[in-house]
Amino acid sequence: MYQNFFSDYFTQLQECNQQWWKDVDTSKAVMNSPINKAFTDLNIEDLTQFFDKASNQPSSLMNIQMNWWENQLKIWQNVSVQGNNSDDVIAAERGDRRFKDPAWQEEAMYNFIKQSYLLFGKTTLDTINSVDGLDEKVKERLQFFSRQMINAMSPSNFVASNPELMKLTLESNGQNLAKGIELLQEDMASSADILKVRMTNNNAFRLGEEIANTPGDVVFRNDLFELIQYRPTTETVHKTPLLIVPPFINKYYILDLQEKNSMVRWLVEQGHTVFLMSWRNPGKSMANVDFEHYVTDGVVKAVDAIESITGEKQVNAAGYCIGGTLLATTVAFYSARRMRARIKTASFFTTLLDFSQPGEIGVYINDPIVSAMEAQNKELGYLDGRSLSVTFGLLRENSLYWNYYVDNYLKGNSPVDFDLLYWNSDSTNVAGKCHSTLLRKLYLENQLVQPKGIKVDGVDIDLSKIKIPTYFISTKEDHIALWQGTYRGAHKPTGKTTFVLGESGHIAGIVNHPDKKKYGYWVNPKLVKNPEDWLEGAKREDGSWWDNWNVWIADNSPQDRIPARTAGSKEYPIIEAAPGSYVRQVLPIEEDA
Repeated sequence: MYQNFFSDYFTQLQECNQQWWKDVDTSKAVMNSPINKAFTDLNIEDLTQFFDKASNQPSSLMNIQMNWWENQLKIWQNVSVQGNNSDDVIAAERGDRRFKDPAWQEEAMYNFIKQSYLLFGKTTLDTINSVDGLDEKVKERLQFFSRQMINAMSPSNFVASNPELMKLTLESNGQNLAKGIELLQEDMASSADILKVRMTNNNAFRLGEEIANTPGDVVFRNDLFELIQYRPTTETVHKTPLLIVPPFINKYYILDLQEKNSMVRWLVEQGHTVFLMSWRNPGKSMANVDFEHYVTDGVVKAVDAIESITGEKQVNAAGYCIGGTLLATTVAFYSARRMRARIKTASFFTTLLDFSQPGEIGVYINDPIVSAMEAQNKELGYLDGRSLSVTFGLLRENSLYWNYYVDNYLKGNSPVDFDLLYWNSDSTNVAGKCHSTLLRKLYLENQLVQPKGIKVDGVDIDLSKIKIPTYFISTKEDHIALWQGTYRGAHKPTGKTTFVLGESGHIAGIVNHPDKKKYGYWVNPKLVKNPEDWLEGAKREDGSWWDNWNVWIADNSPQDRIPARTAGSKEYPIIEAAPGSYVRQVLPIEEDA
């Protein structure tokens, strides 16, 4: 019976694979794509350098080989003689949930498989680290892609070598795999050139209902963004309005999920008149939209509208991730044009200004890969957001990819309802020319920190011309924007700068509502040169950094409170209720709205 079932299962799996290649316009086209070729050529070059250096260091490699052999024998002795009461020769890292089922420890065969696999992975990475003379970038790429291979090969990812999956399959007569095939087929139909594994129930949330539901109105719209003004909940508000610039590679509502974790709602409750930009999801028609257009037709237009609506001459502004990079560029642009300081204070959430230390995303940043991506951007007109989402997920492949692969396709579990993961799956494209600029001028060549590195509307951008008070919040476990890298950028403005380091990562560390009392933060008024020295001298505080930031805004933007404002104005009438239209655009975009 099981033989027939597994035969049917793998037949369906093969049919899925064939349909997949058909849907992405033949496997040959994908395999021969400029990006795939660039990766292949680069991997060959890296491996050639590795073997060339390793051949001159035979004793080092021999020692690693002998250590592997000795430990492999110890594992066998540990499992076959001492039994499951002894400590493992090699244990999974803390937080690794792949081997949490008791059978991995209690059953000799699975314990042997687990430990042998962990030893193999450790030995592979140790081998790369042991070779002296390798270029650091080469070593980083070899480590990263070797880790991807190692974790893809994990015995936890296969029914036959995972005791939990084997037991489940036998007890359910394979219904878990049958359900998994259905989910796999659905995910393939909604993926681009890389399988995007769903993380949550895509039908669990509705924009404007369960999420993105803070009351507000769209008061401005152009071809690039919509501007939302949120309705006050207090009788009086701070005189200076607050503009939030979210990243244009994600949808804005990460800052307005549900009531219990919405930063936007909390800020409104603190008496701020909050304006927020909702970016359009680019299609092919936006192929020539560049980074500078997000400044001149984006943030600058938003500030113009806010000044007209409120009658104020300045705004406080905050930018998240690449939205912060955009905000800093805008402030420098105002200065280059010798305009008055229209932005009173600027706050940067997990924002890179100096891209010399970008984190693990740096393995993709080199001339061959960037050139190949530029060619693809020019041909397609945009970067498909679904592929970008998978790319970021693979930076934490065990917790953001393979665990969902196992849960969905092998266990047959329906994904849970989780607002943050719903947002993470709600992908956006990136305009082709803008993406190319980000890759080459910012990430690869780090031109933003050079006094005349980039131009916006014909003028040179110099970050040292940012003389207004600035607030940088980064997070200690951020793998997308390393806090040491964001700390470098905090030295570029020449006004009064405050740097704060939160706990957790790129999302959870920022979306940290004070009521949850979950993550603390570190403060140190001395902005010393070395980030590690800053942290050593920092003081940890309990509670959310939101409270610290709110006090900072008040200290650097003292003002009287005024009667609460109504939305819009005669010049900028209300267009529609929040969350607006642009945020509802989903991929793939066949025709621009």
